[in-house]
Amino acid sequence: MDTVLSRRTLLGGAAAAALTLTVARTPRARAEVTEEHHRAVVIGSGFGGAITAAHLGRAGVQTLVLERGLRWPTGPNSETFPHMLSPDHRASWLSPLPVMTGAPPIPSLPYTGLMERVKGNGIDILCGAGVGGSSLLYHGMTLQPGGEQFAESVSPRIDYELLDREYFPRVARTLHLATIPDDLLYHEKYRSSRQFLERAAAEGLDTFRVPMPIDWDFARRELTGELSPSYTNGDLIYGVNNGGKFSVDVTWLAEAEATGNVHLETLHRVNDIERGADGRWIAHTDRLATDGTVVERKRIVADALFLGAGSPGTTRLLVKSKAKGLVPDLPDGVGTGWGNNGDRVFSVTTPLLSPGAFQGGPACVGFRDFGNPAGALTIVTGPVPFPVDLGTTSVIGFGTVKGLGRWHYDGSLDDAVLTWDQAYDRDLTRAIESRIRQVVGPAAIVLDVNSLDVNTFHPLGGATFESVCDDAGRVHGQRGLYVVDGAKIPGSTGACNPSMTIAALAEFGADDIMRRDLGTVF
Repeated sequence: MDTVLSRRTLLGGAAAAALTLTVARTPRARAEVTEEHHRAVVIGSGFGGAITAAHLGRAGVQTLVLERGLRWPTGPNSETFPHMLSPDHRASWLSPLPVMTGAPPIPSLPYTGLMERVKGNGIDILCGAGVGGSSLLYHGMTLQPGGEQFAESVSPRIDYELLDREYFPRVARTLHLATIPDDLLYHEKYRSSRQFLERAAAEGLDTFRVPMPIDWDFARRELTGELSPSYTNGDLIYGVNNGGKFSVDVTWLAEAEATGNVHLETLHRVNDIERGADGRWIAHTDRLATDGTVVERKRIVADALFLGAGSPGTTRLLVKSKAKGLVPDLPDGVGTGWGNNGDRVFSVTTPLLSPGAFQGGPACVGFRDFGNPAGALTIVTGPVPFPVDLGTTSVIGFGTVKGLGRWHYDGSLDDAVLTWDQAYDRDLTRAIESRIRQVVGPAAIVLDVNSLDVNTFHPLGGATFESVCDDAGRVHGQRGLYVVDGAKIPGSTGACNPSMTIAALAEFGADDIMRRDLGTVF
């Protein structure tokens, strides 16, 4: 089911309209279902889907990429994306109110916007919708886990030395990774980042500048007044209006489409996947209008189906298919192994220390604490676009958690629902908070934002290595069905945000699939 808006007219001295949030089925087209046939279909256009599409395109495979959201082309001084403190209909996926934590509750008509909140039992997931997936929304922190942390969190079987030698560098080259240069870090707009770095260093912690997929000249041009602020005021939670960010849509997807072999359809939401009697794969798909109305139903048939809809999207499709018998003999591990990547967001207010207003971003500095008794930690500062200096900034921690979350099918919703117990990461949360307090000092007011709104931007698992798929993403016992995104990873990526690991594993898996399956499976 989808959240839609009903309009109720209240008559008094004058007519007025009130917005009421209801849960109902999206209106469907009356037309008959149309059918399409493709050699390969990729569901989702985030890191996993885009990288897979690029490999298929290079190999000459005619490929269809299905994306539920819109394209969001950007450029210097554009207004493509909404602003954090004044969100509009573009901010959220088919919701009458913004779903981002702390966003002003400004109502709008439902729209196929940028961010969806997937409700769960014990935790919600915030994920992207649009061509490029969550790479449109993420700050761009691109962190590679160490070998020990990778083996503990991701997989002890995959050859980390091979990833380190070939696949992590490949991702770094595609994303044009660069750390914040000195002239920006020491500019007044980046005072909060500099203060955090200096205080962590004073505590003897292992500080670093975060590799980012950013052309920092765009931030420089903002400071000279050539461009309107986007990086340098921290207002980028919904995307960077000026461009200069090497998100998935302008890297792997652009390469895939340039081959002429890859075609991408927007506003195509896949509701179910099914294995046909002939062994081919069927994606039951709705083509949407931007208000969520279903304008066409499609039965899209493929020789090979690649699931790249992100951990919640991919997992929900698999759990539904297993429960409804659409794909017989799916592995029993479907829906298990989910985790929140050890994410925790804190608000830090230091009365005697001024971090400044409109703090420059993105989240570009941090420190590592891999010897912590609670496990490896990475903590970064997260500048905020407050228009006045409140003495407040945000700090984000990542750690290692086990994939103990589970998804189950709810027939009343015809959907899969996540269950997560906050006890699973309680010790980790305490360790992150303790280290933050050490850095910011006893006078600071430290608030665990996620204790008030339990959510994660970094969902992982649900169709994990070994229990559901092999190291390349082939689903056990299901010829031509592949998992190519973060659903493969059981819970966390070794005290890092997960984009680098998801991308490297997608490159690694696609190489293996092209080598062994091309021309035989599809």
